[in-house]
Amino acid sequence: MSEILSWSVIGFFSLALLLLTISVYVVYSGLLTQIHISTGSSPVKSITVAYKYREGPYKESGLLFTESCRIAPELPTVGVFYDDPKKVPGPKCRCAVGSILSEGDQKPSAELQELYKKFGFHIFTFPEVTHVVSSRFPYRTRLSIILGVRRVYPQLDRYIKDRKLCAHPFLEIYKSRLIYYMSPLAKQGDFYVPEVQKAPKRQPEHEESEEDRRTDITGADSHSECSSVSCLLQSHSRDTSPALSLSRSDRYHQRRGSGSDSDSGSRRSRRSSSFSSFEELQLEAEKGVTSDGLGSRHRGLVVEGEE
Repeated sequence: MSEILSWSVIGFFSLALLLLTISVYVVYSGLLTQIHISTGSSPVKSITVAYKYREGPYKESGLLFTESCRIAPELPTVGVFYDDPKKVPGPKCRCAVGSILSEGDQKPSAELQELYKKFGFHIFTFPEVTHVVSSRFPYRTRLSIILGVRRVYPQLDRYIKDRKLCAHPFLEIYKSRLIYYMSPLAKQGDFYVPEVQKAPKRQPEHEESEEDRRTDITGADSHSECSSVSCLLQSHSRDTSPALSLSRSDRYHQRRGSGSDSDSGSRRSRRSSSFSSFEELQLEAEKGVTSDGLGSRHRGLVVEGEE
């Protein structure tokens, strides 16, 4: 009887120790980290990356991260995600994943470029952007990647929708034990790798709401006027900015018109209202506005391998 009791006590303490270890591990990975969303300058300067492009569920992109890390483990890694997995089927979701070869004025090593090309990677440069929506999350364990996806993206989604921002695509940068989440508010077209730029324009598989169209991140209009600072925000008054409520086909015909006075007036009205809203956004960034609400985005990205 005493032997059974002894084993029961040992089992109880072993289970308690296991649960405590798991709890500490999860908390250390970032479970209780406070999430701050803000607008401002990019956490990185212009970067030259070696990447591989793929289409498929984002949760499978971890294989590309692992492959990239094996070539040069000391380099920061980056993932660029072009589609909203809530609107685009998993097999059609597009991303580019790879390593950051250089940042800012630094030039990437020719030997390093050749090494990545040998393994089938391509070289591309993303510009420095003065205005982005961004957040960051601790990168301490592999679990940090999953927790970051589940905790940061919903708040990013809500922040962007609440402020009616035109922000796309989404980048994840793994650098210095931190995961930086960011989405540019300008020069978005410069973040689309050639494989995405050459792809035919997609037709929506279901009818989208007006709010969805305003926050579209599929990249269909990445090279249109909406990629510039002048179209970052929608006007809160449709009466004062009718050009923003036009359909894509209407805007297309306006751009192909002969430059009539009415068209010029619409563009002036649109730029005026957008710049006004953009100034409000800048003011908000200077005040350090953050968002801690919960939203609805979930990419399901699982990345294998740490820096």
